Amino acid sequence: MNTPNILIRLPNWLGDMVMSTAFVHAVKEAYPGATIDLIAKKGVDFLLDYFPDHGHRYIFSKDEYKGLSGALKFGKKIKARKRYDIFFCLPDSFSSAMMAYASGAKKRAGFKNEIRSLLLTDTFTRKKDTHRVEEYVNLLQQYLKKDITIPEVRLENNATQIKNSLLININSEAASRRLPVAKAISMIQTLREKLPQDFVLLGSPKEKTFVDEVYEGLASKKGIRNMAGKTTLPQLIETIAGIPVMLTTDSGPAHVANALGTHSIVLFGAGNENNTAPYNKKDRTIIRLGELGCEPCTKNTCKLYDQPKCLTLLDDNFIAQQVEEVLNKTNHK
Repeated sequence: MNTPNILIRLPNWLGDMVMSTAFVHAVKEAYPGATIDLIAKKGVDFLLDYFPDHGHRYIFSKDEYKGLSGALKFGKKIKARKRYDIFFCLPDSFSSAMMAYASGAKKRAGFKNEIRSLLLTDTFTRKKDTHRVEEYVNLLQQYLKKDITIPEVRLENNATQIKNSLLININSEAASRRLPVAKAISMIQTLREKLPQDFVLLGSPKEKTFVDEVYEGLASKKGIRNMAGKTTLPQLIETIAGIPVMLTTDSGPAHVANALGTHSIVLFGAGNENNTAPYNKKDRTIIRLGELGCEPCTKNTCKLYDQPKCLTLLDDNFIAQQVEEVLNKTNHK
């Protein structure tokens, strides 16, 4: 069949979902004219408005459809609405494979894990020691048995950029990737002393208390706006798209910014930049200490120190220098 009905189960996490845009582009190129529908987890589904063109979108709520029985029920709901020729399953959980099975899709492709071969028709080994974007596209390569050019990771937007500002994101879901309060304060104060730009501090509603503590600890708040908890997720996207440079931790917003064309200067603590850094190299700068024997780890909390030394030992002046160089290049474009 030249124009199959295709359904793609997208990843659950913000950064991974952004990185999956390359997979969607690759599927569109591999199956020109095909109908491509998407499944997204509720809470990150707002990103679909910025995704490559697609058909129907299914929003999966883990609160409404709990556990394996919920995945089965949701898959049957899909089956009742439409029959699919191919179901690409990007998460490697058993429940996502259960959803694929229940959808009744003729072909169900995903990564080998948790005896998923009982539920999927085509399972493949996840490629090791490679970037997450390339892992996803490699699934399609293995399914089609041919090489595929890796598309750029890109979210669509039409925002007009305001060049005299710098976005700052000190947050992360994982404590090992989040700047400790004292480190965040010292870094922002050093930036304030050296840079003339206005600063915009970002943060979700659940990160607001943490960002507020950092903001209140600053010796000077001149030219610094604290926007933590004050924007909806779509408004956050527009804010990020409208400012050309973002200084950020390794986090979902780092991937969002990079995919929107905002240059992301990423402070890496835990996490392996070779696997999970924002993918578009022309729009990113990586800063890592690289002096500790434990780097890089992939733990969500630091197991050796009270605070992650891979972040606290980063030199504030070096960070400011890197930010200034990127700002100068960007403002002269």
